[in-house]
Amino acid sequence: MRFKFAFMTGLAIGFVLGARAGRERYEQIRKLARKAAESPATQQAVAAVQAQAVNTAKAAGGKLAAQAGTARAKVGGALHDRVPGMRTRDANGHATGHNGYAPTPGDARRG
Repeated sequence: MRFKFAFMTGLAIGFVLGARAGRERYEQIRKLARKAAESPATQQAVAAVQAQAVNTAKAAGGKLAAQAGTARAKVGGALHDRVPGMRTRDANGHATGHNGYAPTPGDARRG
C-alpha cells in the first residue's frame, strides 16, 4: 500500500510539473536528448556496449550448451537405470539392448 501511495504521489507531482513546463520545455528537452543521442561519443559508447553484449551472449550460450549436454547425459543414464521398460539408445539414436528396451530390475538377462 505504501508503494502504491508513493507511486501515485510521484505521478501526480510529475503531471503538475509537466503541465507547468508546457510544450516549449518539452521541445527543448527533446532537442537536447536527440543531440546527445546523435553525438559521436554516444555512438561509440553504444557500439562498444553492443559488441560487449554480443560477446557475453556468445560465451554464455556456449557454456550453457556444454552444461546442458552434460546434464542430459547424467539424467538419461540415471533414468535408464531406474525406469523399467524404458527404451535405450546408442549415440546415434538407434535402439539398443533387449529389443530396444532397458531390462527390468531383477531380470535374469540383465547385463
